[in-house]
Amino acid sequence: MNRNILPIAWIAMALSVFAEEAPTQDRESMAMDSTATQWSFQFAHQWMSYHDDTLDNGLPRPSGLDNYVQLRIVAPLPYKNFTILPRLTLRHYENTLTGESGLGNTELFGLIVPKPWDWGTGRIGIGPLVTMPGEPQVARDEWGYGFAGAVVNTQGKWFYGVLLTQSWRSIDPDLQQNDPTSDTNPLGIAPFLAYRLGKGYYVQTADLVIQYDWDESEVYMPIGARFGKVFVTESGSWNLYGEYVTSLIYDDWSGTAVKDSFRINLSYTIPVGL
Repeated sequence: MNRNILPIAWIAMALSVFAEEAPTQDRESMAMDSTATQWSFQFAHQWMSYHDDTLDNGLPRPSGLDNYVQLRIVAPLPYKNFTILPRLTLRHYENTLTGESGLGNTELFGLIVPKPWDWGTGRIGIGPLVTMPGEPQVARDEWGYGFAGAVVNTQGKWFYGVLLTQSWRSIDPDLQQNDPTSDTNPLGIAPFLAYRLGKGYYVQTADLVIQYDWDESEVYMPIGARFGKVFVTESGSWNLYGEYVTSLIYDDWSGTAVKDSFRINLSYTIPVGL
Protein backbone atom coordinates (compact mmCIF):
# COMPACT_ATOMS: atom_id res chain seq x y z
CA MET A 1 0.00 0.00 0.00
CA ASN A 2 1.22 3.52 -0.82
CA ARG A 3 2.72 5.09 2.32
CA ASN A 4 0.74 8.29 1.71
CA ILE A 5 -2.55 6.37 2.04
CA LEU A 6 -1.61 4.42 5.19
CA PRO A 7 -2.43 7.21 7.71
CA ILE A 8 -5.99 7.50 6.36
CA ALA A 9 -6.53 3.75 6.54
CA TRP A 10 -5.25 3.51 10.13
CA ILE A 11 -7.36 6.40 11.42
CA ALA A 12 -10.46 5.31 9.53
CA MET A 13 -10.29 1.79 10.98
CA ALA A 14 -9.60 3.07 14.50
CA LEU A 15 -12.49 5.52 14.63
CA SER A 16 -14.93 3.16 12.93
CA VAL A 17 -14.22 0.59 15.64
CA PHE A 18 -14.85 3.04 18.49
CA ALA A 19 -17.81 4.84 16.91
CA GLU A 20 -21.05 3.81 18.61
CA GLU A 21 -24.47 3.66 17.07
CA ALA A 22 -26.24 6.85 18.04
CA PRO A 23 -29.22 9.01 17.07
CA THR A 24 -29.10 11.22 14.01
CA GLN A 25 -26.66 14.12 14.30
CA ASP A 26 -28.33 17.21 15.78
CA ARG A 27 -28.47 20.55 13.98
CA GLU A 28 -26.02 22.28 16.31
CA SER A 29 -23.36 19.64 15.73
CA MET A 30 -24.03 19.68 11.97
CA ALA A 31 -23.35 23.42 11.85
CA MET A 32 -19.82 22.68 13.11
CA ASP A 33 -19.29 19.71 10.78
CA SER A 34 -17.84 20.23 7.29
CA THR A 35 -18.68 16.61 6.35
CA ALA A 36 -22.42 16.74 7.09
CA THR A 37 -24.83 16.50 4.14
CA GLN A 38 -25.76 20.16 3.89
CA TRP A 39 -25.24 23.32 1.91
CA SER A 40 -22.54 25.48 3.46
CA PHE A 41 -21.45 29.05 2.79
CA GLN A 42 -18.40 30.20 4.74
CA PHE A 43 -16.72 33.59 4.92
CA ALA A 44 -13.50 34.06 6.91
CA HIS A 45 -10.82 36.72 7.38
CA GLN A 46 -7.40 35.75 8.73
CA TRP A 47 -4.38 37.82 9.78
CA MET A 48 -0.88 36.30 10.22
CA SER A 49 2.59 37.26 11.40
CA TYR A 50 5.64 35.01 11.05
CA HIS A 51 8.78 33.97 12.91
CA ASP A 52 11.88 35.63 11.42
CA ASP A 53 14.59 33.39 12.92
CA THR A 54 17.56 31.82 11.12
CA LEU A 55 17.44 28.32 9.64
CA ASP A 56 20.13 25.66 10.18
CA ASN A 57 21.59 26.48 6.76
CA GLY A 58 22.24 30.05 7.89
CA LEU A 59 19.51 31.59 5.74
CA PRO A 60 16.65 33.63 7.21
CA ARG A 61 13.33 31.83 7.54
CA PRO A 62 10.98 32.82 4.69
CA SER A 63 7.96 34.93 5.56
CA GLY A 64 4.45 34.58 4.22
CA LEU A 65 1.52 36.77 3.22
CA ASP A 66 -0.03 38.56 6.16
CA ASN A 67 -3.78 38.24 5.58
CA TYR A 68 -6.47 36.74 3.39
CA VAL A 69 -10.23 36.55 2.98
CA GLN A 70 -11.78 33.18 2.26
CA LEU A 71 -15.01 32.03 0.65
CA ARG A 72 -15.86 28.33 0.91
CA ILE A 73 -18.97 26.70 -0.58
CA VAL A 74 -20.15 23.13 -0.13
CA ALA A 75 -22.87 21.83 -2.47
CA PRO A 76 -24.04 18.32 -1.46
CA LEU A 77 -24.97 15.67 -4.03
CA PRO A 78 -26.85 12.87 -2.21
CA TYR A 79 -27.38 9.58 -4.05
CA LYS A 80 -28.88 6.25 -3.04
CA ASN A 81 -25.62 4.51 -2.10
CA PHE A 82 -23.29 7.43 -1.41
CA THR A 83 -23.06 11.18 -0.99
CA ILE A 84 -20.62 13.52 -2.71
CA LEU A 85 -19.71 16.78 -0.98
CA PRO A 86 -17.96 19.07 -3.50
CA ARG A 87 -16.15 21.86 -1.61
CA LEU A 88 -14.81 24.93 -3.40
CA THR A 89 -12.37 27.22 -1.56
CA LEU A 90 -11.37 30.67 -2.83
CA ARG A 91 -8.82 32.89 -1.07
CA HIS A 92 -7.72 36.44 -1.81
CA TYR A 93 -4.30 37.15 -0.27
CA GLU A 94 -2.64 40.43 0.58
CA ASN A 95 0.76 41.52 1.82
CA THR A 96 0.44 44.97 3.35
CA LEU A 97 4.24 45.42 3.53
CA THR A 98 4.81 44.99 -0.20
CA GLY A 99 1.38 45.93 -1.50
CA GLU A 100 1.07 42.60 -3.35
CA SER A 101 -2.36 41.01 -3.51
CA GLY A 102 -4.28 38.56 -5.63
CA LEU A 103 -6.26 35.35 -5.85
CA GLY A 104 -4.56 32.29 -4.36
CA ASN A 105 -4.76 28.71 -5.58
CA THR A 106 -8.41 27.71 -5.89
CA GLU A 107 -9.11 24.37 -4.22
CA LEU A 108 -11.81 21.90 -5.26
CA PHE A 109 -12.31 18.85 -3.07
CA GLY A 110 -14.99 16.17 -3.57
CA LEU A 111 -15.55 14.15 -0.39
CA ILE A 112 -17.25 10.81 -1.20
CA VAL A 113 -19.13 9.19 1.70
CA PRO A 114 -20.55 5.69 1.02
CA LYS A 115 -23.76 4.97 2.94
CA PRO A 116 -22.17 2.16 5.04
CA TRP A 117 -19.51 4.66 6.18
CA ASP A 118 -22.09 7.08 7.59
CA TRP A 119 -23.43 6.05 11.00
CA GLY A 120 -25.56 9.16 11.59
CA THR A 121 -23.44 10.96 14.17
CA GLY A 122 -20.26 10.67 12.11
CA ARG A 123 -18.79 9.38 8.92
CA ILE A 124 -15.71 8.45 6.91
CA GLY A 125 -15.06 9.89 3.46
CA ILE A 126 -12.34 10.22 0.87
CA GLY A 127 -12.14 11.91 -2.49
CA PRO A 128 -10.10 13.75 -5.13
CA LEU A 129 -8.44 17.09 -4.48
CA VAL A 130 -7.53 19.56 -7.23
CA THR A 131 -5.86 22.97 -6.87
CA MET A 132 -6.00 25.45 -9.73
CA PRO A 133 -3.35 28.07 -10.56
CA GLY A 134 -3.40 31.35 -8.67
CA GLU A 135 -1.90 34.73 -9.36
CA PRO A 136 1.90 34.31 -9.28
CA GLN A 137 2.61 37.19 -6.90
CA VAL A 138 0.72 35.42 -4.09
CA ALA A 139 0.37 31.76 -5.16
CA ARG A 140 1.71 28.95 -7.32
CA ASP A 141 0.98 29.38 -11.00
CA GLU A 142 0.43 25.65 -11.44
CA TRP A 143 -2.06 22.82 -11.09
CA GLY A 144 -2.04 20.41 -8.17
CA TYR A 145 -3.78 17.08 -7.75
CA GLY A 146 -4.24 14.52 -5.01
CA PHE A 147 -6.79 13.30 -2.49
CA ALA A 148 -8.21 14.18 0.90
CA GLY A 149 -9.98 12.16 3.57
CA ALA A 150 -12.03 12.83 6.68
CA VAL A 151 -13.13 10.86 9.73
CA VAL A 152 -15.50 12.58 12.19
CA ASN A 153 -17.74 11.53 15.07
CA THR A 154 -20.09 13.10 17.60
CA GLN A 155 -20.51 11.64 21.08
CA GLY A 156 -22.56 13.60 23.59
CA LYS A 157 -21.11 17.08 23.86
CA TRP A 158 -17.91 16.05 22.08
CA PHE A 159 -17.21 16.42 18.36
CA TYR A 160 -13.88 15.13 17.06
CA GLY A 161 -12.08 13.81 14.02
CA VAL A 162 -9.25 14.34 11.58
CA LEU A 163 -8.86 15.64 8.04
CA LEU A 164 -5.97 14.53 5.82
CA THR A 165 -4.68 15.90 2.52
CA GLN A 166 -1.98 14.75 0.14
CA SER A 167 -1.31 16.43 -3.16
CA TRP A 168 1.21 16.56 -5.95
CA ARG A 169 1.86 19.35 -8.41
CA SER A 170 3.16 20.05 -11.89
CA ILE A 171 6.38 22.00 -11.61
CA ASP A 172 7.11 25.03 -13.77
CA PRO A 173 10.95 25.04 -13.82
CA ASP A 174 10.96 28.83 -14.21
CA LEU A 175 9.33 29.26 -10.79
CA GLN A 176 12.08 27.56 -8.78
CA GLN A 177 9.71 27.17 -5.83
CA ASN A 178 10.59 24.80 -2.98
CA ASP A 179 12.47 21.74 -4.24
CA PRO A 180 12.31 21.67 -8.08
CA THR A 181 13.28 17.98 -8.08
CA SER A 182 10.16 16.86 -6.19
CA ASP A 183 6.48 17.18 -7.00
CA THR A 184 5.22 15.80 -3.66
CA ASN A 185 3.64 18.32 -1.31
CA PRO A 186 3.78 17.73 2.46
CA LEU A 187 1.16 15.47 4.00
CA GLY A 188 -1.43 17.58 5.84
CA ILE A 189 -2.93 16.18 9.06
CA ALA A 190 -5.61 18.29 10.74
CA PRO A 191 -7.02 16.75 13.94
CA PHE A 192 -9.73 18.60 15.84
CA LEU A 193 -11.63 18.30 19.11
CA ALA A 194 -14.66 20.36 20.11
CA TYR A 195 -16.73 20.54 23.29
CA ARG A 196 -20.18 22.11 23.38
CA LEU A 197 -20.75 24.28 26.44
CA GLY A 198 -24.50 24.70 26.02
CA LYS A 199 -26.80 27.33 24.49
CA GLY A 200 -24.86 27.07 21.23
CA TYR A 201 -21.45 28.00 22.67
CA TYR A 202 -18.46 25.75 22.10
CA VAL A 203 -14.67 25.57 22.39
CA GLN A 204 -12.54 23.78 19.83
CA THR A 205 -9.01 23.33 18.66
CA ALA A 206 -8.30 25.81 15.87
CA ASP A 207 -7.77 25.03 12.18
CA LEU A 208 -4.49 23.20 12.83
CA VAL A 209 -2.74 21.54 9.89
CA ILE A 210 0.29 19.47 10.89
CA GLN A 211 2.61 19.10 7.91
CA TYR A 212 5.07 16.31 7.21
CA ASP A 213 7.59 16.78 4.40
CA TRP A 214 8.24 13.36 2.83
CA ASP A 215 11.47 14.48 1.13
CA GLU A 216 13.17 16.25 4.04
CA SER A 217 11.48 14.37 6.95
CA GLU A 218 10.55 17.73 8.46
CA VAL A 219 7.53 18.36 10.69
CA TYR A 220 5.60 21.55 11.29
CA MET A 221 2.94 21.62 14.02
CA PRO A 222 0.74 24.60 14.93
CA ILE A 223 -1.34 24.97 18.09
CA GLY A 224 -4.35 27.13 18.86
CA ALA A 225 -7.93 27.39 20.06
CA ARG A 226 -11.34 28.50 18.83
CA PHE A 227 -14.37 29.91 20.62
CA GLY A 228 -17.70 30.08 18.84
CA LYS A 229 -21.45 30.06 18.96
CA VAL A 230 -24.02 28.30 16.77
CA PHE A 231 -27.39 29.89 16.09
CA VAL A 232 -29.94 27.31 14.91
CA THR A 233 -32.97 28.67 13.01
CA GLU A 234 -35.85 27.01 11.17
CA SER A 235 -34.27 27.61 7.76
CA GLY A 236 -30.60 26.97 8.59
CA SER A 237 -27.80 27.51 11.10
CA TRP A 238 -25.20 30.24 11.64
CA ASN A 239 -21.75 29.48 13.05
CA LEU A 240 -19.70 32.43 14.30
CA TYR A 241 -16.25 31.91 15.79
CA GLY A 242 -12.88 33.48 16.45
CA GLU A 243 -9.60 31.60 16.79
CA TYR A 244 -5.91 32.08 17.58
CA VAL A 245 -3.00 29.97 16.25
CA THR A 246 0.76 29.95 16.79
CA SER A 247 3.58 27.49 16.00
CA LEU A 248 4.41 24.69 18.44
CA ILE A 249 7.02 22.65 16.50
CA TYR A 250 8.91 24.47 13.74
CA ASP A 251 12.65 24.61 14.58
CA ASP A 252 13.61 22.01 11.94
CA TRP A 253 10.98 23.20 9.43
CA SER A 254 12.53 25.10 6.51
CA GLY A 255 9.33 26.86 5.45
CA THR A 256 7.29 29.67 6.95
CA ALA A 257 6.24 29.42 10.61
CA VAL A 258 3.30 31.39 11.99
CA LYS A 259 4.02 33.50 15.05
CA ASP A 260 0.49 34.84 15.58
CA SER A 261 -2.64 34.16 13.55
CA PHE A 262 -6.17 35.42 14.16
CA ARG A 263 -9.30 34.37 12.29
CA ILE A 264 -12.91 35.51 12.30
CA ASN A 265 -15.38 33.16 10.62
CA LEU A 266 -19.09 33.25 9.79
CA SER A 267 -20.79 30.34 8.04
CA TYR A 268 -24.37 29.48 7.13
CA THR A 269 -25.50 25.89 6.63
CA ILE A 270 -28.72 24.38 5.24
CA PRO A 271 -29.15 20.63 5.79
CA VAL A 272 -30.48 18.70 2.80
CA GLY A 273 -34.18 17.91 3.22
CA LEU A 274 -34.76 20.65 5.78
